[in-house]
Amino acid sequence: MKLTRVGVDLAKQVFQVHGVDRAERPAWCKRLKRARWIADLERDVEPGCEIGMEACGGAHHWARVLCAKGYRVKLIAPQFVKPYVKTNKTDANEAEAICEAMSRPSMRFVAMKTVEQQDLQAVHRVRSSLIRERTAKANQLRGLVYEYGLVAPREISSLRRALPEWLEDAENGLTVRFRALLAGLYRDLQQLDERVRELDREIATIAREHEPIGRLQQLTGIGPLTASALYALVGDARQYRNGRELAVALGLTPRQHSSGGKEKLLGISKRGDKYVRTLLIHGARSALRVAPNKTDRISCWAVTLAERSHPNVATAALANKLARIAWAMLRHGTNYEAEHVAA
Repeated sequence: MKLTRVGVDLAKQVFQVHGVDRAERPAWCKRLKRARWIADLERDVEPGCEIGMEACGGAHHWARVLCAKGYRVKLIAPQFVKPYVKTNKTDANEAEAICEAMSRPSMRFVAMKTVEQQDLQAVHRVRSSLIRERTAKANQLRGLVYEYGLVAPREISSLRRALPEWLEDAENGLTVRFRALLAGLYRDLQQLDERVRELDREIATIAREHEPIGRLQQLTGIGPLTASALYALVGDARQYRNGRELAVALGLTPRQHSSGGKEKLLGISKRGDKYVRTLLIHGARSALRVAPNKTDRISCWAVTLAERSHPNVATAALANKLARIAWAMLRHGTNYEAEHVAA
């Protein structure tokens, strides 16, 4: 049995496979158990065959395992597989749709992540969840003390300074029971702050140890946090043909609503990874704030753009340009050269 393509629908315990031969006829459709699916695949499928999977949980791990065994692996975004699902959504139909989608000449595939990229991405995800938890804890504190007539400041740094003062003030109307509860919440907030600082130190260490991340920090508005998150997402950026493709993947290019030869551009598409896009936007906003004090080409370009358009438009455009420059630096392994930036 000579198979040319195999689509795999991943799951926790049972994997559905759909393989076709050179005549595009279904030749291998099975449900395989997790513990033995790799062994069954090696027995029935020759090395060099194309294996397609959705880019979902565990896909990058299995892609590395299959690549090590000589198979060619293609990861597809789930939204690109959905149009090929016939009738009802079942495991067999999903595997068949994956097998069909990976055969399209114009299909876009997801680059396989290394273990190093996944480690770095995990650090960022944990840090992001801790910040959300810290924000929720601070908002809970504000709501609770407001019921006792105390108005908390908006900034979390000011809230940290106000909490000890409330706990020590014996005349602010807080009961003994609520003071004990408030002290516990204050300790929770301090613990979250310490966890975030630990991860910040971890990210700073990683940024010093990895040369590509260090090179990205040469760009204005990009520090260890943004550089490491961008590297964890795109790696060496070889999956993108040019910088514009990376900017499109990050959702930093305008949406289009064109018809009948009339082109209409809207705001940025906001596709792709929201976390990395947010970091780039914040970095661009910070760079735009200090750009009037600089004389390099990209700063002068940003200042000129901000003078004739809305600051948010200039910020998004600068983030777009930073993403394109970052692609060139990652793709070619070069340093940032300000004189080569298009004005």
